[in-house]
Amino acid sequence: MDFGLAFSYVFKDPDWFKKIALVAVIALIPIIGQMVLIGWGLEISHRVIHRDPVPLPDVDFGRDLSMGFKAFVVSLVYSLPIIVVSIPYSIIMAAVSDGASSNGDFAIAVLSLCFTLFAFLYGLALAMVFPASMGLLASEGTISAALNLKDVFALIKAAPVAYLLVLLAELIAGFISPLGAIACGIGVL
Repeated sequence: MDFGLAFSYVFKDPDWFKKIALVAVIALIPIIGQMVLIGWGLEISHRVIHRDPVPLPDVDFGRDLSMGFKAFVVSLVYSLPIIVVSIPYSIIMAAVSDGASSNGDFAIAVLSLCFTLFAFLYGLALAMVFPASMGLLASEGTISAALNLKDVFALIKAAPVAYLLVLLAELIAGFISPLGAIACGIGVL
């Protein structure tokens, strides 16, 4: 995996500034713009996977919006377990916290610890699974390909170190991006 190429391929396109500027303006559109941005990123991934010599595509609003919506659906499906667990947890916490006693405080602490542990472990698993599923979505273009757990786990099993590096890169980007956003908006880019 060539991480350096991830930062340099953009500048190899003669129209890179125009393409990036257009996507940056589109990204300012609430909700729709974000879906277009995600779809455009998936088109880049598609081109890289298929070894296209020009990986930086022009914006195709309809195609990119469609792919972004598919990514949203895949994200929602993979997030359902945590959503399903969060709803009863929230209801129980609201009911228990109203009439909390010393025994209730212990029950709240245990329930909170269990939920937090589940959310952490599921989030960690999701951070490994999600890039593989998005790769399948970019490659195949279908929601069913991205939700095929057999294929997703086969990709992870074939290159576990690469997916651990992606996880590490996500964590580092998660720390760096807010710092850049504070420093003149660079992190947003």
